[in-house]
Amino acid sequence: MKRSIFYLCLAILFESFGSTMLKLSAGFTVLWPSLGVVTGFLASFTCLSFALKNISLTTAYATWSGVGTALTAVIGVVLFHEHLSMLKVSALILIITGIVVMNKAKPQEAAAASNN
Repeated sequence: MKRSIFYLCLAILFESFGSTMLKLSAGFTVLWPSLGVVTGFLASFTCLSFALKNISLTTAYATWSGVGTALTAVIGVVLFHEHLSMLKVSALILIITGIVVMNKAKPQEAAAASNN
């Protein structure tokens, strides 16, 4: 299970890298960032597929997409000086809260299923 979590973390990092390279590729008109997009997303999906061996699809995908979204937003603010309004901060907090709630619900659902 620890290895699957490691792969999920790698998938998130590669997805954020691929998204950052997508911005820098200027519509796939700049070679190296364009290759970074392909490499980042290929590595991300590969690592995500390894994570799915022991993590449920619902949990893995929600975590991958939500944390990836939050990390990419932070990268946008730090590297590209994008504006971060209170509405955007609130939305990111809701995304992360949703991930936490989904991950907390998993053990409760498993316990309920074993009692039946």
